[in-house]
Amino acid sequence: MNKRPSGIKLMASSLAVLGIAVSQAALAARDHISIVGSSTVYPFSAVVAERFSRATQFKTPVVESTGTGGGMKLFCQGVGEGTADITGASRRIKQSELENCNGNGVDVVEVQIGYDGIVLANAKTAEPFKLSRKDIFLALAKEVPNPNGSQSLVANPYKTWKDVNPTLPANKIEVLGPPPTSGTRDAFAELAMEGGCKQFNWIAAKKKTDKNAYKAICHTLREDGAYIEAGENDNLIVNKLVANPNALGIFGFSFLDQNADKVQGSVIEGMQPTFDSIAAQDYPVSRPLFVYVKKAHVGVVPGIKQFLAEFTNERAWGEEGYLADKGMIPLPATMRQQVATDVRKLNALDNLAAK
Repeated sequence: MNKRPSGIKLMASSLAVLGIAVSQAALAARDHISIVGSSTVYPFSAVVAERFSRATQFKTPVVESTGTGGGMKLFCQGVGEGTADITGASRRIKQSELENCNGNGVDVVEVQIGYDGIVLANAKTAEPFKLSRKDIFLALAKEVPNPNGSQSLVANPYKTWKDVNPTLPANKIEVLGPPPTSGTRDAFAELAMEGGCKQFNWIAAKKKTDKNAYKAICHTLREDGAYIEAGENDNLIVNKLVANPNALGIFGFSFLDQNADKVQGSVIEGMQPTFDSIAAQDYPVSRPLFVYVKKAHVGVVPGIKQFLAEFTNERAWGEEGYLADKGMIPLPATMRQQVATDVRKLNALDNLAAK
């Protein structure tokens, strides 16, 4: 015989329903979209927010630059008025972040918006650098292969770029870059550092035998002052490069494009960081850019669907769109069509391997 629910169980059930209703009511009371995340994606989200508010009756979204990692933490906290609706990311969401979101009741909609290149730039008053990814790894890794040729690691002994490669200038290695919470830092470690690291065959072999050790070798930046964490503000890095022509800085192509009168990008493996070289996937240190949307907030917080429609409109993200004018590299036309279709369906992301 089925037992009837106790009064306590009925009360708990009623409170749960009430909680959902209160959450929905609170969300409905918020009259603007809240966006956090990547400093690289920030200017793109901000200009879309401005265009969106001018073209519609909705309030201008509030856009904050928190870094990719910081944005994911805020976004994945849960559902409700005090949580972000959208987060920008200069790398794809990690499996651990997706699991954190799902564990807190957040269904995530993934939107790839374009591409960006990561540049190593210096002041235009200095000579431009011509680097390989191997040069970058040897200059910035915490531990590097022993210069004596043995298959062992030593604390990075290189003080100048000329120590790394005799063809480079004798400038002290001094690189300003983002902190660990930054998607730019994650992508730089994966694309530039690891790209050089795996050119040492005995290190590359570790990827199959000890993936964690391999990643630690390839991704860990030195901590002796050669790499200087400069926060999430890329404009601050640009200003510091102007003040110190011997230093290099790491940031997204869009900031190089916007500050072309002050800084210049290094040539990496024969390729200059340009709109065309990144679009053609010829520039070796390029990456996709994303925004992630909280599905439960769509239709509750006013304007999210319309904001996404603006972001994925040809006038915004197309080859002649206003985001390209800001330095974002458009997706290929067929890919844009597919992403825009997926966005309209609002399918939640549940398996990273599936995409």
